[in-house]
Amino acid sequence: MYVKCSVLVIFSILLTHFPHFTQGQRRCYSCRSRGGEGTCKDPFGSSKVQIGLNTDICDSGWCTKMIEAEDAFKDDYGTATERRCLQNGPPDNEERCAYTIVQRKKVYMCFCKGDLCNNSNHILVNSNLVLMAIAYSLYKLW
Repeated sequence: MYVKCSVLVIFSILLTHFPHFTQGQRRCYSCRSRGGEGTCKDPFGSSKVQIGLNTDICDSGWCTKMIEAEDAFKDDYGTATERRCLQNGPPDNEERCAYTIVQRKKVYMCFCKGDLCNNSNHILVNSNLVLMAIAYSLYKLW
């Protein structure tokens, strides 16, 4: 019993005092393309090497995907898609997607926090929650 409690205490201290231990270095996809032939549009193929697709280190940890269309999103021809790092996250610190105005243009913009989260299939996973579940499983096994 003493060993189990000691392991949980040490694990909790690591999670609390060393957040970079669980989060690592955060990156965002960085690209921009317009029309049907671009590498940045959805469906997004990040699994293969593509010209114009980069992964940039993002100090804020916040990434964005922005879709701008000339014809109210009716066709791919005039649609521009951009993925990049945000210098600062939203003031309320909430991930979301919404229509907004950027440089006097209506765009659909998504904000997310996490490593390479600005892909097409963004799934929110809290790394601390996963690590705590692993610690609890180890606790039950002993």
